Amino acid sequence: MTIVYDIFLILHFVGLASLLGGFIVQMRASQRVVNPAMLHGALTQLVTGLVLVGIYEGASIDPSSPLNQTAIGVKLVIAFIVTVFVMLGRRKEESQQQPYWAAAGGLALVNVIVAVFWVA
Repeated sequence: MTIVYDIFLILHFVGLASLLGGFIVQMRASQRVVNPAMLHGALTQLVTGLVLVGIYEGASIDPSSPLNQTAIGVKLVIAFIVTVFVMLGRRKEESQQQPYWAAAGGLALVNVIVAVFWVA
């Protein structure tokens, strides 16, 4: 089961790269928009994150190191909000997407900080 967990962890990192990569690419643009890379990255992050927690808990990947459920809950809420901002931003006209772009990118960075300093 560890190999399945590792595969989903890699997919989770790919989603992160897509989300933050799409965000960073737009920083130089005169009109910042929520691009498809951000949408696909946010959805990948949300789904793979849920699968990772399920596998970790269900298969007892490391019984000596239980997950911090509070931190996982905070990360889930942030990931859900990022996904909502990305989806709402994609539905708006390009001239109105910048606030959604900024919120989604900023919260994605906050989620990375939570993962590094609180979960790990």
